[in-house]
Amino acid sequence: MGILSGLKPENVYYYFEEICKIPHGSGNTKMISDYIVSIAKKKNLKYVQDENNNCIIYKDGSKGYEDSATVILQGHMDMVCEKEDGCDIDFENEGLRLKLEDGIISADGTTLGGDDGIAVAYMLAILDSDEYVHPPLECVFTVDEEIGMLGAASIDMSAIKGRTMINLDSEEEGYLLVSCAGGETSTVHLPYTVIDEEADTFRITVTGLEGGHSGAEIDKGRANANMLLGRVLNNIRKSDNSLRIVSVNGGLKDNAIPRSSQAVLVTSNPDMLEKVSKNLEKILKNEYSITDKSVRILIEKGERDYPMDEKSTARVIAALVNLPNGIFNMSFDMPGLVQTSLNLGILKTDREKNEVTCSYSVRSSINTQKEELVQKLESLAEVLGGYVTNMGEYPAWEYNKNSRLRDIMTDEYRKLFGKDMIVMSMHAGVECGLFGGGLAGLDAVSIGPDMKDIHTPRETMQAESVKRTWEYLLHVLERLK
Repeated sequence: MGILSGLKPENVYYYFEEICKIPHGSGNTKMISDYIVSIAKKKNLKYVQDENNNCIIYKDGSKGYEDSATVILQGHMDMVCEKEDGCDIDFENEGLRLKLEDGIISADGTTLGGDDGIAVAYMLAILDSDEYVHPPLECVFTVDEEIGMLGAASIDMSAIKGRTMINLDSEEEGYLLVSCAGGETSTVHLPYTVIDEEADTFRITVTGLEGGHSGAEIDKGRANANMLLGRVLNNIRKSDNSLRIVSVNGGLKDNAIPRSSQAVLVTSNPDMLEKVSKNLEKILKNEYSITDKSVRILIEKGERDYPMDEKSTARVIAALVNLPNGIFNMSFDMPGLVQTSLNLGILKTDREKNEVTCSYSVRSSINTQKEELVQKLESLAEVLGGYVTNMGEYPAWEYNKNSRLRDIMTDEYRKLFGKDMIVMSMHAGVECGLFGGGLAGLDAVSIGPDMKDIHTPRETMQAESVKRTWEYLLHVLERLK
């Protein structure tokens, strides 16, 4: 018996639990892609699986719907792999450890991957059954959405004939997403020089932060551990000119607000290190008493190592203090909507290349503002003796004023639940923009069940919301004759 056995809809939860047994972090999607294809083979359904592990499975319309216009169902198969300190799970080789408490689904010590495993489960449940009424379907499963929508960018759009698409990658029931920001990943590269003299080291860690999704929760005022680490190092250096950095590392995904960041450093004044850190921890606890009340600065003795020279140390600290992070502009058209932002999600020291990298998720619904932010990074990097590389660019998904699909879905929601669906735009990116760019005339929306704290080990999914969203999806498909 599975942890989710007995929950309804049983076929959806069966597939969600099967998915959770398979490692499927971004960049590690071969096993889950093959599993999805195995369902197509079992049901004798036509499918395409490309070299990047993207999958498309085709299913004919049910009786009476054979000649209806094809509908695309779409979601991504990869998940963000974050875990709590002390959790021993191996994301590359182990599945998740699911928990169910009072109708709330989570994973023990890790992200749940409801984003976007529930989309995969919904689609597989429809593909595996002949009891549902629907038009011809193209179920599109993409890879590596969480690291720049790489699957949607690489998939062969000519294999997709539909022009009506329901994306299943939203996290709020009752909300119909109809547009979103575009973005890209920009990485600042800072070369450094190492002193050929070994010294005693200390590890200083900023931890205990809430983190979150860098698009959906960039406006929550939560601290970024990488930026706080820069602040800590800058304060130490003001009091201790002997400070030299060995390495700085923090965050795992550019689209997740980092919860922890660590520096290994050399100092001739350990007492000053302790004093400055304790004082700054009190300051940070006060500043973030609402959003990140558990923030801590930890100091430990490290092993002997070779530090950067004085100029390299100064450049790395200057970068962490001065490179932009957070909200850049709010929207005037839609009050409360973030228009442009960036998030320093990954701070990494490559000791083979002697290079520190700062990887950002840059987002905007205005392409020129996104370009301006990238130019700011490039300008500052150049002054600091570095450079910027960009990848994974995806376009904004623009609002469609004449959407038949939107009208049907809002009408059906009102009939089912007796209230109006909230039509919205969001700052986080979804793959609809890429599909809209590749499929001329695409009419698309995005929906999903209630999930909280995605991209963090606190991620949860509400079981009853999964059921209601499933029933709503089936009703919509029946309307799309």
